[in-house]
Amino acid sequence: MNAIKYVLIGTNLAFLGTIIGSAFVFFINKPSKKLESLCLGFAAGVMMSASIFSLLIPSMESSIKQSLNPLIPIILGITLGVLFVLILDKIIPHFHIADNREKGIKIKLQKAVLLVLTVTLHNIPEGMAVGVAFALASETGTINLSSAFALAIGMFLQNLPEGIAIALPLKQAGKSRKKAFMLGSISGIVEPIFGVITVLLVGLVSKFLPYVLAFAAGAMIYVVVEELIPESQSERSKNNIGVISFMIGFLVMMILDISLG
Repeated sequence: MNAIKYVLIGTNLAFLGTIIGSAFVFFINKPSKKLESLCLGFAAGVMMSASIFSLLIPSMESSIKQSLNPLIPIILGITLGVLFVLILDKIIPHFHIADNREKGIKIKLQKAVLLVLTVTLHNIPEGMAVGVAFALASETGTINLSSAFALAIGMFLQNLPEGIAIALPLKQAGKSRKKAFMLGSISGIVEPIFGVITVLLVGLVSKFLPYVLAFAAGAMIYVVVEELIPESQSERSKNNIGVISFMIGFLVMMILDISLG
């Protein structure tokens, strides 16, 4: 099945971003607050742009092709996507990097584990989004393959700062550089897994593609608004580095999607 082959390439490209980002633990001893704001802001911008240009717009186009009112699948899909992440947040205890940083509390082993689980949770909708894009490109033609790869590249760029954001705090918690790198990298393994699962499901229920696209977008937007943007703004400085990096990430992903799409 071509979709499976392509989604494995795409999601493993995104996974590679997490691995490379985590490798920064071998070169950086302690992340500055500005670096954290820059990384998180950029990641938020990429994810928000991908949600709009790679998921919501194709959802609208797919709805129109099926003679559906685009508002119905978008509203329902986004709502279900948000509820999905909310439920996972309840199942997996949540941990905010900024909370720990601002209180000046040393990250204990338990919190380090929660950090890994939190980032792993965030990678689930990313894997789903890439899976949906490649399913659409290879099976239905709703979007082309270049656009799907643009999303995968966007997730690669988003995962670079995410890998940094997880591996460095783990090192501060007392983990060796090697263990921090391994744990940071492992957090991204759910992307290929959920990408393949999504492709298989989409292949069976193609008429629900507009809803699935909006679902993935809703899950990603929730993560951006609830987690990444607040943490990118935790460093209150006059240069607004979190906002600027958000806009750069948004524009980079938009350019990728439009140019390759």
